[in-house]
Amino acid sequence: MPAPPVLGTLESALYAADLDAAEAFYSGILGLQVIARQAGRHVFFRVGASVLLVFDPSATDHPPQPGAALPVPGHGAHGRGHYCLSVAAEHLDGWRAHLEEAGVTVEADFRWPNGARSIYVRDPAENSVEFAEPGLWG
Repeated sequence: MPAPPVLGTLESALYAADLDAAEAFYSGILGLQVIARQAGRHVFFRVGASVLLVFDPSATDHPPQPGAALPVPGHGAHGRGHYCLSVAAEHLDGWRAHLEEAGVTVEADFRWPNGARSIYVRDPAENSVEFAEPGLWG
């Protein structure tokens, strides 16, 4: 039996021990809307039709306690993660200028073999954040 269809990505997660710094970056610099926050555990952001979840890994890497209201299995990652934002080609120069003006170092800015452009920066937790043309995976 074939797998049923998937509609797309609903949410993606990154991990950061300093949630205030993550919020300052994703909301303050990138302009993403905060849609949920629990001190010491998570901050969630609206990204178009999907959501970026940023968790403190020390709060989520263990299984839920018996009787927990939400029995979400333990999860977490340690080390650098990656997240890619889809940006129209005509806005990439504007993003680069905005990031540099905000003091964010651009690690890489290049064109892939298929011609799509990507810009890479790091968030405060050292996660790799990419801004790429939608045609990257064309």
